[in-house]
Amino acid sequence: MSSETVYVKILDKEYQVACPPEERGALLQSAQVLDERMRMIKNSGSVIGLERIAVMAALNLSHELLQAQAVQPASADINALSRLQQKIQSQLDQLSPS
Repeated sequence: MSSETVYVKILDKEYQVACPPEERGALLQSAQVLDERMRMIKNSGSVIGLERIAVMAALNLSHELLQAQAVQPASADINALSRLQQKIQSQLDQLSPS
């Protein structure tokens, strides 16, 4: 699998990142989100230092990811239950005299 070098700018600092060409757009979008989060934290004035700002942004994004993953299985369970209910109803409809 080939990769290309992509330059991203986060808090006015440029980084080189190697990634497959088909993931370039996702990488640029991820860098933009991270830059926005780090700028928000920096502008709040409550966290000082690039490393601390980066850690706070990473913690916030990780927390949001975990919350989203917790919601997704619940949706999958609801869909599975709905399909099961439809199957049961179909079988009951076949058994019921018309």
